[in-house]
Amino acid sequence: MSLKDKVNDLLISGLKERPDIFVLEFKISENNDVNIIIDGDKGVTIDDIVDLSRHIEHNLDREEEDFALTVSSVDITKPFRLKRQFRKNLNRALKVKTVSGEVEGVLVNVDENQIVLENKVREPKKTGKGKITVVKQNSIPFDDIREAKVVLKF
Repeated sequence: MSLKDKVNDLLISGLKERPDIFVLEFKISENNDVNIIIDGDKGVTIDDIVDLSRHIEHNLDREEEDFALTVSSVDITKPFRLKRQFRKNLNRALKVKTVSGEVEGVLVNVDENQIVLENKVREPKKTGKGKITVVKQNSIPFDDIREAKVVLKF
């Protein structure tokens, strides 16, 4: 059995008890550098990372194959890869690149086919001078999304 198959089996068994944690990336280089990036429906703690790392490392024999193992959580600045990440980020500000442009707003809804972003815009009053703040919602089908990221605000 190859190192990749062994690590994959250990990943599956290590996450069996934790259906809220999922793998975003799993790579093995030619030098046997194993890189695993995980995320979770409720986030990922350092304990989650340590537990999975130990589960994998303690069940591999370094006498058979030399390897380096890195298990980490997803970088918040990276674009989403799975629909599951949208659900995790409800009520957060997102920047979404679509086939027709870019939209920014707070993620207020996610279903199987689309997301809904809400944002406030200033529009002229219908009568008289001045502007009013209006809440708008943009429904964006998943098929139209090219990239989505959390907007970090300080």
